[in-house]
Amino acid sequence: MREIVHIQAGQCGNQIGAKFWEVISDEHGIDPTGSYQGDSKLQLERINVYYNEASGNKYVPRAILVDLEPGTMDSVRSGPFGQIFRPDNFVFGQSGAGNNWAKGHYTEGAEASSSHTPWAEAPGLVWAPSSSARSVRSTPTAS
Repeated sequence: MREIVHIQAGQCGNQIGAKFWEVISDEHGIDPTGSYQGDSKLQLERINVYYNEASGNKYVPRAILVDLEPGTMDSVRSGPFGQIFRPDNFVFGQSGAGNNWAKGHYTEGAEASSSHTPWAEAPGLVWAPSSSARSVRSTPTAS
């Protein structure tokens, strides 16, 4: 069975990603706490494509959420399905690029990727969920 690691980057990627998880959770019968509340075995048939099953029969999205500033992450966490994500899969800095591509690429983003910040953890977060997969073919990103 194929497994997908979903990477959400930046304000736009995280806003689209949050909506994606609302829709996919509804399709699979997963409520905002990560519990299965569906009514069809078909909903569980391929649930492991998007979710890891945690203790207590909870389903956790296989997702990494990345941003230069914490504001978008706070919005995702306080949203309808914000509590479904693993807290350690949120990677963020303290100063954003203010929707300015050059600032994100040359200053704030460049500093974040070259310093000892939570950004250093991002490759490990991507690799950890995919390391048990037989082969990694693609990782969808929303940015």
